[in-house]
Amino acid sequence: MKAIVQDRYGPPSHLRLDDVEKPDLEEDRALVRVHAASVNAGDWRRVRGTPFIVRAAEGWRRPRYPLLGVDFAGVVESVGANFATVRVGDEVMGFRTGAFAEYVATRMSVPKPSNLSLAEAAAVPVAAGTALVALRDKGQLQPGQRVLVNGAGGGVGSFAVQIAAALGGEVTAVTRGAHVDLVRSLGAQRVIDYGRDDFTRRDERYDLIVDVGGTPRMGAQLRALAPDGVLVRVGAGKGLLGPLGGFAAASLRKRLVGQPVVSFIANLTPDHLLALKDLIEAGKVRPVIDRTYPLEQVPEAIAYLEREEAAGKVVITLA
Repeated sequence: MKAIVQDRYGPPSHLRLDDVEKPDLEEDRALVRVHAASVNAGDWRRVRGTPFIVRAAEGWRRPRYPLLGVDFAGVVESVGANFATVRVGDEVMGFRTGAFAEYVATRMSVPKPSNLSLAEAAAVPVAAGTALVALRDKGQLQPGQRVLVNGAGGGVGSFAVQIAAALGGEVTAVTRGAHVDLVRSLGAQRVIDYGRDDFTRRDERYDLIVDVGGTPRMGAQLRALAPDGVLVRVGAGKGLLGPLGGFAAASLRKRLVGQPVVSFIANLTPDHLLALKDLIEAGKVRPVIDRTYPLEQVPEAIAYLEREEAAGKVVITLA
């Protein structure tokens, strides 16, 4: 089968499209022919091998596993004897390392939302799942609470705005000027252009801040929290230490200041995908797709996402 292969760390241009072995079907997995995949921030970090924790997990000198990509949507071709979640012929979405390929063998798949195409469904799993964990599981957002999404124009942020509104939050979104109209259309009651206004210097206070953008610094964002508010920091963070720096800073702030600060990388399950499926089929959440690229242009797609200019998701199409 055709797949994108990474055999060293560096710029996306070193990735190549190559012939590799089709994955074996194990008893607890489904074999899916991939019709679409999508790019996440974790993909370009894996390609670059930065922050250093990436190499600790993936291999110090080169990736131990050469295939790349996580999100996918496609059609089930065969099912292992001990896997009953989906059936042959089902259109599914899910996540599995090696998704930039014609086939994946995975246990992490569920039927796709009936009102999405396969390309749209491929945009959902990691970004929307991360947003769901940040708001529902870590932030424990309740109806009527004031929630601010910082970094609302990207993949995770565009889903976070919609999920926050679906959970009954009063949503303020922070994004770049070019994305203001898009973010407002996703259900934010107020949108702040960070190029013109600093939300940490306003008088408003929020019950929950979900920080996808990474700036301003944590101390400044804490000033915008209500006394019992929670700051949830999403993803790998910035700097050499990546998420380790965020975890340490969050723990220190919680002890010294007493305000809950949560820093996490989502550990997603099929139950998260099923919850998202329900929200999407209810018309409360939809993926925003900025651009699509064919499989052979994955290097260009990753380079584009790395520039942090995308509005929503970048999708790879295979069929």
